[in-house]
Amino acid sequence: PLPSPLPPPSPPPLPSPPLVKSGGGYEPQISYQFPKRDGMGRSQKEEEEKILKAITLFCFPEGIDWAPMTEYQSETFSFVLTEVDGSRKNGYCRRLLPKGNKACPPEAYCIISKLACFGLFSKIFDEVEKRRQKSMAMIYPFMQKLRESPFPAPGNSVEIKSHIPESGTEIIKLTRPLDSWLEHVNFATLCGCLSNQEILLVFAAAVLERRIVFIAEELGTLSQVAHAVSALLYPFTWQHTLISIVPSILIDVVMAPTPYLLGVQKKMMTASKGNLGGNPQNAGHVFQIGDEGSILPPKLHDEILLALENKKEKATVEEWNRVVSEAFLGFFVKTVGHYASYLTSSGGAEARRTFQSRAFYKSIKSNTTRHFVKKFMQTQMFDIFIQEAEQRQSGTHQGIFHQKIQEYQNNGKAEKKKR
Repeated sequence: PLPSPLPPPSPPPLPSPPLVKSGGGYEPQISYQFPKRDGMGRSQKEEEEKILKAITLFCFPEGIDWAPMTEYQSETFSFVLTEVDGSRKNGYCRRLLPKGNKACPPEAYCIISKLACFGLFSKIFDEVEKRRQKSMAMIYPFMQKLRESPFPAPGNSVEIKSHIPESGTEIIKLTRPLDSWLEHVNFATLCGCLSNQEILLVFAAAVLERRIVFIAEELGTLSQVAHAVSALLYPFTWQHTLISIVPSILIDVVMAPTPYLLGVQKKMMTASKGNLGGNPQNAGHVFQIGDEGSILPPKLHDEILLALENKKEKATVEEWNRVVSEAFLGFFVKTVGHYASYLTSSGGAEARRTFQSRAFYKSIKSNTTRHFVKKFMQTQMFDIFIQEAEQRQSGTHQGIFHQKIQEYQNNGKAEKKKR
């Protein structure tokens, strides 16, 4: 809904899919969209219809099993839409029940964006919900004000003036976090659902691209845990199927033989008996079916465990994110942070570099670390990371990962001098 600092392409939609009576249940349909999409060609319309159909599935993943209600706690969750070319868009959804005397099913409001800004979009939803409880007509002027404002750069804010009848003019401040890496993440939810040892088991399964299914009651918990595990892999990116909330109609995806990261509502356990273990009592436990418990180098495994155990009990979301992210980022610094030393080129400054994989692997002194890295080098996430590094020009390293590598290498040199 917000344009980027540069002239943007077609802005992302904010569709509102309500539940409409259909046969024996309620079928979600798009009733409202901002901005309105006029003047599209045939192919654009077809693509738009596909996106809108997918949005309704993810906003109401439970299917048509709904009934009118008078009470419903609004909830916010997120999902990922993957394009044909492999690019991803983030979906943010707020489900709520409009005020009134009549019983009705909930409505969903959804923002689709290439940017990962969960906190910022959640605040927009707060404002949308506030206006919806007064009048549906009040939402469009607010969204138009947003559209006219520049999207804040990382670490910056934008202020929106908005008028609400009986309340007057309000100034709404929207802030974008400085660190885009963790804009979409809340590790506190992950740590609240799993023990520290279980988090390490899940991390080991994810880093080796295994099949992972999370089961929970609440949609918000599922989406936050799935995205948190994906973030643990930084600076690498999960390259396979990622569905933080699996719609009931797509539940058979759990039978796929390829790697995936899925979130499934607990109520679907019975319907998928045999596919997900069948027993709803199994939800909330981690089941190890491979070498996840032994593949991580023991010394580094214990370092992560110690960092997780030392976090504050009443830490803020930012403190949780810092402690958890630095622990896992340090793991990659110590296992594969020397990769840049094994990128060589035989031409000029513009020549593409080549990764010397065998020399890279052989340079690792620790047997347990070398065993892990040998397996990790076979994953698609490592392969894509190295391909991108080969295409970058020498000296263009940027980002937190490379800063941490530099710090680690400098500390190592300082230790050698002391000896």
